Amino acid sequence: MRPQAPSSTSTLPRRDLTTLLLIAAIGLFWGGNWPAVRFSLMDIPPFSLRAIGFSAGALMLLGWAWLKRWPLAIIPGEHLWLAVTALFTILGFNLGTAFGQLHMPTSQAAIVAFTMPCWALLLAIGLLGERVTTRQWLGLGLGQAGLLVLLGPAAWQAGFEGLAGPAYVLGAALSWALGTVLTKRRGSWQGHPVVITGWQFALCALPMIVLAALLESPGTPANWQDSTWIGLGYHLAFAICLAQMLWFRNVNCLTVGQSTISTLIIPVVGVSSAVVLLDEPLTFRLLLALALILSAVAIVMTQRKPPP
Repeated sequence: MRPQAPSSTSTLPRRDLTTLLLIAAIGLFWGGNWPAVRFSLMDIPPFSLRAIGFSAGALMLLGWAWLKRWPLAIIPGEHLWLAVTALFTILGFNLGTAFGQLHMPTSQAAIVAFTMPCWALLLAIGLLGERVTTRQWLGLGLGQAGLLVLLGPAAWQAGFEGLAGPAYVLGAALSWALGTVLTKRRGSWQGHPVVITGWQFALCALPMIVLAALLESPGTPANWQDSTWIGLGYHLAFAICLAQMLWFRNVNCLTVGQSTISTLIIPVVGVSSAVVLLDEPLTFRLLLALALILSAVAIVMTQRKPPP
């Protein structure tokens, strides 16, 4: 009797492999973006940095869609959804993380920001009708413990100055979580992910341009450091264009838990790159907080298969 050939179901389907590769790409691109933004902020104020990033993202993505001859028009039923999700997913998150990095180390900011899946789970209870398991409640508790360990007694004793950075970044995480859940709540989008993301950037660029012109005076680009140019280039190409577009694609095609799994990679890459590139200290408290929050995210996004 000849041995049976292995079943085709034992191999990873091409669609699943593509999804895993996209998840890994998002994690790496956004993880490396943390030190890239910190380098950029050395010469470029926050509103100006976001005005540059959002404008460049809109031009590159919509220009690419125009060259590919994808429809640039957004159907009327998606106008409000596009604006609201852009407000929370792009504007709120990017502003909060930029101001947060001016008040706290980048490695710590990366950890606080990626408590996002925990907040997305809580928001999904009311907005998507999802049920929370005992394991997921445990994950939420671990996430809160990670935040307390990361902040430590010194931050609380310092008052507003010590908590300003974490407050900015925590607000960014909540904003991103709400935007992600609302994107999923909309259901199937008719527009191409490149077009949707491009218009979201265009909408977010307008208030940033106005605020930058009124409140900031960025230095002459000729006087920027080489590290600023490198950080800005990475930020525009990998974080603004590629990762944001892939994120919208994954959120639109997968469940909230599946789409947010890429966030497991981001704080690891962000902390590691901040330690190497920005010479930030790698302390036991930082590692413990990272372990707690990664455990929380893993538990939150793990769903047990129903019994046969």
